[in-house]
Amino acid sequence: MRQGSYVALVTPMTPTGTIDLPALRSLLRFHLEAGTDGLCILGTTGEAAVMTMTERKSVLDVAVEEVKGKMPILVGTGTIDPEHVKEQTMQAIDCGCDASLLVTPYYVKPPQRGLIKHFETMADLGLPVCIYNVPGRTGVDFTPDSIGKVAGHPNIVAVKEATGDVSRVGKIHDAMKDNGVQTDKLLLFSGDDGSTDEFVLAGGDGCISVTANVAPSQMHNLMMAALKKDTDAVKEDQ
Repeated sequence: MRQGSYVALVTPMTPTGTIDLPALRSLLRFHLEAGTDGLCILGTTGEAAVMTMTERKSVLDVAVEEVKGKMPILVGTGTIDPEHVKEQTMQAIDCGCDASLLVTPYYVKPPQRGLIKHFETMADLGLPVCIYNVPGRTGVDFTPDSIGKVAGHPNIVAVKEATGDVSRVGKIHDAMKDNGVQTDKLLLFSGDDGSTDEFVLAGGDGCISVTANVAPSQMHNLMMAALKKDTDAVKEDQ
C-alpha cells in the first residue's frame, strides 16, 4: 500500500439488482485516469454486506483485470464471524488482491484482547491487513494502545481511522513507539472525509474516501498538498 487518496468504491448495480460489471470497468478506468492513488473495494459503500461469495468474486476479478499493478487493491473482508472473515480473505488472496480491510467485529463488542487476537489471526493468513476502526458503526473502539500492540506484526500495514478524532494520529504514533515500533511501519488513513485534511496535516498518510467517488482528482490533490504540509494549497483544494 502507499500514501494518498483511496476511493471507497461504490458497486454499480442494474435496475434488477445484479452487479453491472461493464459499469464497474468504466468506473475503475475513470479512477485510473483521475489519479486516484488506491482502490478500496467491497467495503460498506460497495454494498458488500449483501453480496454472495460468487458476486464478490466477480467484482474482485474485474478489479484485478483492470487495475492490478496500477494501484493497490484493498478489499473489505471484515465481518462479525471470524470464519467468514477467513473465507473472504482467502478469496481475496486467490483473486490476487493486495490487502484486506478488516473492520472490528460489530455489535458483539469484543474486549481489546479479543480484537488483538482477531487481527493477528487474520494477518497470519498472509494478506497485508488494514485495520478499520469505526466505533460509531460497530459499537467498539480499537484503541491506540491496542493498535500499538499489533503494529509490529509484519502483515499489519495500515489503519483506517473513522472516528473523526484527529488527535488519534499522535496517540497511535506514541503507542507504536511505546511498543518499539517505528511510526512509519503503519500507514494511517482517515475514514472521515470532513477531517481528512487535518488528519494528514497531523501526520496521517491519506484517506479512504467516499467523496473520491465523485471528486477523485480533487481528493488526490488535497492529499498530496496535505502530505507536503502545504497549508495554502490545502485551503485552495478544499
